[in-house]
Amino acid sequence: MHDFTVLLLPDSYGSAVSATLDMLDAAAALAPGLGAPQPRWRVVAPDGGAVRLGNGMTVQAAPLPRQGTAAARRDGSVWVVPGLGMRRAEDLARRLTGDDARQAARALARHAANGGAVAAGCSAVFLLQAAGLLKARRVTTTWWLAATLRGIEPDCTVDADRMVCSDGPVHTAGAAFAQADLMLHLLRLRCGSPLAEAVGRVLLIDGRQAQAPYVMPALMAGGHELIRRLSAHIEAALPTPPGVAALASAFAMSPRTLSRQVRAATGHGTLALVQQVRLHRARALLEGSRLSIEQIAAQVGYEDATALRRLMRKRTGAPPSRFRRAAAAAG
Repeated sequence: MHDFTVLLLPDSYGSAVSATLDMLDAAAALAPGLGAPQPRWRVVAPDGGAVRLGNGMTVQAAPLPRQGTAAARRDGSVWVVPGLGMRRAEDLARRLTGDDARQAARALARHAANGGAVAAGCSAVFLLQAAGLLKARRVTTTWWLAATLRGIEPDCTVDADRMVCSDGPVHTAGAAFAQADLMLHLLRLRCGSPLAEAVGRVLLIDGRQAQAPYVMPALMAGGHELIRRLSAHIEAALPTPPGVAALASAFAMSPRTLSRQVRAATGHGTLALVQQVRLHRARALLEGSRLSIEQIAAQVGYEDATALRRLMRKRTGAPPSRFRRAAAAAG
């Protein structure tokens, strides 16, 4: 029996696929020395054979298990789908209507109906949605596709701030490189924390909790023109960010209409957008200037640095000094 079934579609994100397979391979190599269960896995695809990934690499895969077989009913593995390699929200609907995507969605639905767990990262979360597996679940996806997912699956809660979300047997992750965070999470669940931690140390992967540090406000709604204009207006006004009423007046609409449109596009209220713009500007200053945290706080509209520290800890899970250290190390 397998612990993991890695389900691939053509043109999937090559790095996400590689991360999945490399982490499983590392876990298998490290497990004996730790006395941990050694993970077993298989790679499958709708048609089997050589699957060409988005970066031109190919991976050999077995065909999807046949429906109704005893082995399929006994399958206790976690089905893992790496990101589909989508670069634009408008490409998703067309990709999911392909025969291979429909086959994959049906296979995922059957596996879940038999009590199996499923996991997906980035745009592959939409394949779980196509399989009908996200209703009434709390999930995440890459932050720039969050508004699109909310629009097509209003019965789920999309928490785009999270790097990984688990809700029962459904596990989801954020942007493409969050596949590493997802695999650490799944290895921890399936094979224990010592093995997951060893894989993270050997491959230099730190488990991250939030996507918030990486969000670019103008892209939060997948290119939504109003959000782009609002973000630019807010940033230009710093260090005196406008309130909701002033923003609404500047864009010739009522505060209620503005809040409704912002929430529809981003899943958050107008004040959350203002905060995200301030946070994004603060991080840029931390990473690209020698200003003190107190000076940066003043430039983004906080009277003292305590409020900025509190916001950054709440939204990113890290203090401002973490981003300055990371920038120094990169330089």
